[in-house]
Amino acid sequence: MKCDKSSDTASIQTKCCCNAEKTVPAVPKVTQQLKRWMTATVNTPACITYKVSTEITKSELLEHLRCRLSSFRNSYTVTPGLYAVGNPDQNSHVVVTANYKLTFDKVRESLSCEDVWIMVLDTKGINVWCAAGKGTFGTEEMINRILKIQLTSIVTHRKIIVPQLGAPGVSAHMVKKATGFQVLFGPVYASDLKDYIKSGCVATKAMRNVSFSTIDRLILTPMEIIPAMRIFAVYAVIIFLFFGLSASGINFADAAKGAFPFFIVGLIAILSGAFITPVLLPVIPSKSFAVKGWIVGIFMVWISRFLFTWLNTTSSELTLFSYLLFPGISSYIALQFTGATTFTGMSGVKKELKYAVPVYIISAIISIVALALYKINLWRTI
Repeated sequence: MKCDKSSDTASIQTKCCCNAEKTVPAVPKVTQQLKRWMTATVNTPACITYKVSTEITKSELLEHLRCRLSSFRNSYTVTPGLYAVGNPDQNSHVVVTANYKLTFDKVRESLSCEDVWIMVLDTKGINVWCAAGKGTFGTEEMINRILKIQLTSIVTHRKIIVPQLGAPGVSAHMVKKATGFQVLFGPVYASDLKDYIKSGCVATKAMRNVSFSTIDRLILTPMEIIPAMRIFAVYAVIIFLFFGLSASGINFADAAKGAFPFFIVGLIAILSGAFITPVLLPVIPSKSFAVKGWIVGIFMVWISRFLFTWLNTTSSELTLFSYLLFPGISSYIALQFTGATTFTGMSGVKKELKYAVPVYIISAIISIVALALYKINLWRTI
């Protein structure tokens, strides 16, 4: 059912633009072609803003996929400011969100058939949960945005709906003191916004729960796997050259034979930290993401003993190298997943980094030394 309440572009008046970043009042360039998700311009008592569609196009769905698979997400933003869904008026609700467009799209899509204002904060292109932890979805930005768009002139009520996952970054009493607006912490998921509004802004217990299911975690794994694979390419070249290095130069046959098992276990280490650990997150012992990654990494290296005979040789140096480096890689990648989960907070992450980083450094140094000793001992026997 299509419920977008589109209207022709409203007449332009010389007022400030709700989406203008300049402090000097400015009229938006509505003569230029609107973006595909903007349907018209809307005059308010304070400014001219844009009406947005609640339908997500196929091209936007493709962009959402790119956000999951590449660094495209780092520049996938909308201009901070005020937007209209349907035909909101001075009595309509105001929903607050981040300027990461994937988040913005989820919010506007969930508000089909509603007449609502969406106030977008400048979170530097970061989603609500992460931005709240980093401070960009925070009290100062919220106060500044309310004042900049002159929200008191646009709505007669004094309430704004803020996503629950943004609560760590927002001081509700400070916002009210500075602007007069009461912060209502809405549901966790944008899909519950309509029911939340219809219930008179009363959240049910289900609306407060964060499930973070296996599917939710699985969707996020490419964000860790793909960056790790770029580093793996460098690692693969170094390992190849190391095993091929001889007194007479590079022996490609020795390089391929010696490096191949380490290519495979290197990939396993990446998958251990970026895929297996996130998927099995609730069942792996320990609250620490670093420890979870280490446990999975060590187990996978142990399994590798039955897959590759190179770990069953008399080379204690290679065994030491494998049990230090690969679980460390798995642990480090798993620790990065803290930014994508609601299982921990900023204090927990800082505590883990304090203890984990020195261990990573020491493990890496010992691994390099073990590999060098292996090569020295090998040359001595030739």
